[in-house]
Amino acid sequence: MDSLIPFTTSGSLVDSVDKKMLVVLRDGRKLIGVLRSYDQYANLVLEDTVERIYHGSAYGDIQRGIFIIRGENVVLLGEVDLDKEDNVPLTPVPLEHVIPPHRQDQDQKKIRDIIKAKVLLEQKGFSKEGGEGDGY
Repeated sequence: MDSLIPFTTSGSLVDSVDKKMLVVLRDGRKLIGVLRSYDQYANLVLEDTVERIYHGSAYGDIQRGIFIIRGENVVLLGEVDLDKEDNVPLTPVPLEHVIPPHRQDQDQKKIRDIIKAKVLLEQKGFSKEGGEGDGY
């Protein structure tokens, strides 16, 4: 039966239900939770979800509980190997130690993206994000 489900469809998620998954979103957030449901648009429902914030080799978790994710916002979806999960060379720290440097990194990235967009517009002729031809 599995051979009848094309890998490129949301049907390929059937084996991932009730497993711990890592989801990376378009905005850069990383979510870890148990995949409970999905639909034909790859919208996901995660249970016991945490948002993991990284800085260097440290991370902090924000409890999110039940989390519904629109499929078009998913960049990467992968199963967490429970046998190797505890052997990751990262250090859990309180959120207060991770959030300020993480926000600083985000602010610096926004500045770099603005400069990059300006160069692409002025020197290379690209349109602004959300500009002409980017509408649905």
